[in-house]
Amino acid sequence: MTYLVQTNRLTKVYEGKEVISEVSMHVKKGEIYGFLGPNGAGKTTIMKMMTNLIKPTSGSIEIFGETLTHNSYDVLKRMGTIIEYPVFYENLTAKEILDLHCEYMGYYDKKEIDHVLDLVKLINTDGKPVKDFSLGMKQRLGIARAIITKPELLILDEPINGLDPIGIKEIRELFKMLCEEYGITIIISSHILGEIEQIADTIGIIHNGKLINELSIDNVNLNQTDYIEIIVDDGKKAAFILEKNLAITNFKLMDDDHCIRIYDSAVSQKVISKALIEQDIDIEAINRKTSSLEDYFLKLVNGGIMNA
Repeated sequence: MTYLVQTNRLTKVYEGKEVISEVSMHVKKGEIYGFLGPNGAGKTTIMKMMTNLIKPTSGSIEIFGETLTHNSYDVLKRMGTIIEYPVFYENLTAKEILDLHCEYMGYYDKKEIDHVLDLVKLINTDGKPVKDFSLGMKQRLGIARAIITKPELLILDEPINGLDPIGIKEIRELFKMLCEEYGITIIISSHILGEIEQIADTIGIIHNGKLINELSIDNVNLNQTDYIEIIVDDGKKAAFILEKNLAITNFKLMDDDHCIRIYDSAVSQKVISKALIEQDIDIEAINRKTSSLEDYFLKLVNGGIMNA
């Protein structure tokens, strides 16, 4: 197995508090690695260590087969990054920003500027200073700057922040194209699970500074299960009826006390509806569903399976 990026027991301590705890990640060459976790979980801190913006307290990072050190300048030239919010010289135009970036990166194919601006849908911004860009436009420009030098590795921290649904779809397709056609390896962090589910080959789930699982999206899909979801006016009474009258025990009453998920696939929706209606339970909705990456994620971070 060829890993483009590996971390070995990566740890970071701030003011006596361990914010990243022995994280060992494995990112294969040519894949999209979805780095998932709630805000404050440690995603950005790990990405800053990967890009040499901050130093680990202990542990190591290996990129392109080399251990990252204080002097890993050549490794950084082979990477494109967005860490936190992209920052620009606000009075320059998008073209000027990219031209300047190419200069200090030692990349002189200036024809690529228009091509990249077209890829991120900013080709018609001539003469417009970045200070007049919307949040979404700045995010697109940050992506353009990250990819213009055709890096082998992209490290992108919440890159779809500020984009509307159409923009999110366009950038999602762009990332897929960069991976499939150019062979670029992408590490992308997000708390928007539905988006990661659509593009990632592998996911790593981090919570409270610890990597609690790392697995292929195919394995996530294998773990998905069908269930019947019912929205009722009185969840506790409905749960009692399901167990007493229908002998259903494989169900879960959700936190709001109005939603019940039944994992017994042998029972039909018609039978369930009839039993509840006969006992004066008001059914707002009943649907057959399949568990998602979000369900799997919540199961892990709320104390389910904890495989590191």
